[in-house]
Amino acid sequence: MHVLVMASQKGGSGKTTLSGHLAVEAEMAGVGPVALIDTDPQGSLSHWWNARQSATPHFAKVGLLELGQALNQLRTAGIRLAVIDTPPAITASIAQVVAHADLVIIPTRPSPHDLRAVGATVDIAERHGKPVLFVVNGATPRARITGEAAVALSQHGVVAPVTLHHRVDFAASMVDGRTVGEIVGKSQSAKEIRDLWLYVQDRMSRLTGDPKLLPDLKPSHFAIGPLSALDERGTDAEPPPPPDEAPLMPERRFQAERRINVTPFSGPDRRAHPFGRRAVDRPI
Repeated sequence: MHVLVMASQKGGSGKTTLSGHLAVEAEMAGVGPVALIDTDPQGSLSHWWNARQSATPHFAKVGLLELGQALNQLRTAGIRLAVIDTPPAITASIAQVVAHADLVIIPTRPSPHDLRAVGATVDIAERHGKPVLFVVNGATPRARITGEAAVALSQHGVVAPVTLHHRVDFAASMVDGRTVGEIVGKSQSAKEIRDLWLYVQDRMSRLTGDPKLLPDLKPSHFAIGPLSALDERGTDAEPPPPPDEAPLMPERRFQAERRINVTPFSGPDRRAHPFGRRAVDRPI
């Protein structure tokens, strides 16, 4: 059995919605049986599952102290994938869950406040030696800040090549216990979820060395439009400067300063670290 954990210390990042959608997508992809585990005292995932008509994925409401025992029971029962939703802003609680993870997914909205809140979650994952996957969530289509957020996150881990955009159907699907793929299977939102799960499935297979988890389709083609330097109107934000006056590209500037530069985001200190912690000295 493999364990996928959704973690973020900032509320409103989309952990619960992503947990339900990826669990359902995993079942549809033949990776099941899948079990959802809700460790958030607010119980948002529990309310969604109770409104659901389908019997899958399975569900378990588990306290943090009983999590290890519950995972062993699910493993004995034949569950192949456990997807765990975590509470926000409680470091000790998140750490207990992350300790059981095969992969930690950190949904992050493309905003300076969300980026600064990511550091604590990354620290927890690194402390337990767990791989991290960032998912840019709730993005505005063709907004420049989406690409800037992906560049900043890439300095601390792998960023999923699939961006989830802000659409009403994501929230609406959580009302009656369904997902966007179950309501409108041909929508763009449903395609983003399918592509994201395909990438997550492939990555988990490589991390765990489990060939049975390899997807039938390889995640080889993903749209790069959300990462392009376009503004909200879909046009080039500004013409490139002449070659002799061209500044360093962001990647080179990061390498020269050995820290993440938050130039794309306004603030009193443009050299401050967006995660609110010391930058990790890593090669580019």
